[in-house]
Amino acid sequence: MTDLLADLQARDLIHSTTDREALAARLAKGPVTLYHGIDPTADSLHTGNLIGLLMLRRFQEAGHRPLALAGGATGMIGDPSGRSQERNLLDEATLNANVAAIERQIASIVEMDGADRGRLVNNYAWTKDVSLLDFLRGVGKHVTVNTMLARESVKIRMEGEDGISFTEFSYMLLQAYDYQWLAEHEGCELQVGGSDQWGNILAGVDLIRRTRRQAVHALSWPLITAPDGSKLGKTTGARIWLDPDRTSPYQFFQHWMQTEDAQVREFLAKFTFLRVADEIEPLVAAHEQDPGKREAQRTLAREVTTLVHGAETCSRVEAVSSVTFDGSPVRGLRAAELSWLAGAWPHRGFVGSAAVEGTTVSSALLAIGLVKSRSEARRLMAQHGVRLNDEVVLEDRVLAPADFLHDFAIVLKRGKRDFGVVFLDYLTYPARPVWGIPASQGGESRR
Repeated sequence: MTDLLADLQARDLIHSTTDREALAARLAKGPVTLYHGIDPTADSLHTGNLIGLLMLRRFQEAGHRPLALAGGATGMIGDPSGRSQERNLLDEATLNANVAAIERQIASIVEMDGADRGRLVNNYAWTKDVSLLDFLRGVGKHVTVNTMLARESVKIRMEGEDGISFTEFSYMLLQAYDYQWLAEHEGCELQVGGSDQWGNILAGVDLIRRTRRQAVHALSWPLITAPDGSKLGKTTGARIWLDPDRTSPYQFFQHWMQTEDAQVREFLAKFTFLRVADEIEPLVAAHEQDPGKREAQRTLAREVTTLVHGAETCSRVEAVSSVTFDGSPVRGLRAAELSWLAGAWPHRGFVGSAAVEGTTVSSALLAIGLVKSRSEARRLMAQHGVRLNDEVVLEDRVLAPADFLHDFAIVLKRGKRDFGVVFLDYLTYPARPVWGIPASQGGESRR
């Protein structure tokens, strides 16, 4: 436990703390209950939320008890932090659906099995029945307007053209109330969050000191930014979602593979559980000697995809990626991996079983958009520029059932990197990305 803060510092995951020495001493005494809140502004979390979830898991693996808070109440208000304009207010049905979705994603990364290991909580449960008068007396009277106006997120909005509404101005009080309630009912002593949340977090620390005469702790990490310097999230920077229906595991893996060399060490430290000195530093040193191999990016992509989507999914994604980028043979793909090509490549389509014997290679290329005309297809074949599965097609011909790998798909390739896939019939053709074996192959049914 005493090494946790040192590890977080080595990963550059500490931006501010209320009292570093006091926090270290408290962690050394034994398990601490901590919390991190996420507002359900969408029905999926994104890569910007990963730092918070991984922070909870780092504390959990060090023996502490994390509380993951889904902000069913605060999500109705909208956090002004990092925003230049007010958020659109969501209706209750949408918020409830979003909460259910993100709770599942939280539980897939942080172990939430009850009181001992950790819990999922929703602040709507303890906020919905609080009257306005009770809230003003119990929370509002302990926070000065001067303090609220001094918060950076409020000052930025007040200096902007549109200002800030009273609704968003009150968000700080609601978050402070969350910390107070969790301290009283769950024994919570530490709140963690991004550096843009620091003012809101401090409001809770101060409220607990005033109302409970108790010293609690706070820790923030530096904001993660996209290459263009914008905040990594769903409304700014890269929109990379944890939900596989929003961002396919293949696209998710490729996102991390495309990490710039200047950021790969930072991302390995912050988004993985690899040991900094023993694993990350040697990997980065080797990468700097031969950056063209992109082994640091590949390790990053493998580690984060495994965390979010599981080891089996990551293995399948890597197999598909090796076909796309490394020239691995298509015939080496398993049926499950072959079905994933629909989510990996933009060129895809199907032919009915009865029409197979009348469909030519050129018409298949045209149907999935790899060429603009049959004459272009035939010209490419004459130039050895078309492959069917792994074989070069020298002249146009009719497709045969034997061409279909695992009896349900053909892979067509134009040039070096332009791929397409043709499924045998509508039963195996995914209308949208499918991350499993097609129903007709005895695997997962299409969602």
